[in-house]
Amino acid sequence: MSGEHSNTSKGVPKEPGTSEKRNAFTELLAPKSKQPKPTPKAPSDRHATKGRAVFGARDGLGVYIAKPETYGPDVVVYHNEDFVAIHDMFPKSSLHLLLLPRDESKTRLHPFEAFEDIEFLAKVKAEACKLRTLAAGELRRKYGKDSEQEQARQAALSADPPPNELPQGRDWEQEIMVGVHAVPSMNHLHVHVLSVDRYSDRLKHRKHYNSFSTPFFVPLEEFPLAEDDMRRRPTEEGYLKRDFICWRCDKSFGNRFVDLKQHLAQEFKEWKKL
Repeated sequence: MSGEHSNTSKGVPKEPGTSEKRNAFTELLAPKSKQPKPTPKAPSDRHATKGRAVFGARDGLGVYIAKPETYGPDVVVYHNEDFVAIHDMFPKSSLHLLLLPRDESKTRLHPFEAFEDIEFLAKVKAEACKLRTLAAGELRRKYGKDSEQEQARQAALSADPPPNELPQGRDWEQEIMVGVHAVPSMNHLHVHVLSVDRYSDRLKHRKHYNSFSTPFFVPLEEFPLAEDDMRRRPTEEGYLKRDFICWRCDKSFGNRFVDLKQHLAQEFKEWKKL
C-alpha cells in the first residue's frame, strides 16, 4: 500500500457525469448518499471494541475480508466467495480500488510468494480484469463529458432515436493501473486497481508518489516474477528515494514535491480532455 494504511475511502468524490445512463457496473461503484441500513463507524473506530484493538494498523483490511456484507456500497464495491473489492480509504488517484483475495492460505502471504501459485494467480488476474472493467466504466461516467475521444459517443447517446450501436469512445481500461507494491504496508494480500492520474489530496509525500510511479509498483500482468527480477530487491534498488518524474510527460522535478503536485493538477486536467 501507500504510506498511510490503505483500507477504504468513503467513496470516490462525485463529479458531474456523462449523459449516458448508468449501468450495473457504475451503480456498484458510485457512492450512495443514502444507505438501506446503517454503515459502521469510521475505520479509526471500527477497528476497536471497548478500547481493545480487533485489528492492528497493518491488519486493517482483515475486517472487510471477514465480513464484507456488514459494509455499505460506499465502502465495499462488491464481494463474492473468493474476493472483496473495496474503495481505498486513502486514494492516491481520483479512482482507487483494492481487490482482496479471501483464500485463507494466501491472504497473509507477500504477493511475490502468493503469486507463485499459478492457479491462484490466474484466478486473481481474472477477477482483477473484472474490477478493471468496472473501474473503467466509472471513469467514463465521471470524465466522459470532458474527453474528446468520447464526443461521438456522447452525441449518439443524445440522439433521438439513438443508433443501434454506440461508438466505442475512449478506451478507459487503458487508463487503469492494476498491480501490487514490492513491499506492501498492509498484512493482507491486496491488489491496487486505480486510475493513472495520481490526482488526490491523499497523495502527500515522496513514498506516496514513487510507490505508484516507479518499479516499486509491479503490474499484475507481469507475474509470476523471475527469481532474479530486480523488483524483488526494492530497498537495494532505492525506488522510493528516486527523483520525482511525471507519470505522463516524464518531466523531472527532483525533490520538489510541491512543484510536482501543482504539475499533476494541470496534467489531470489535460488527461481528462484526451
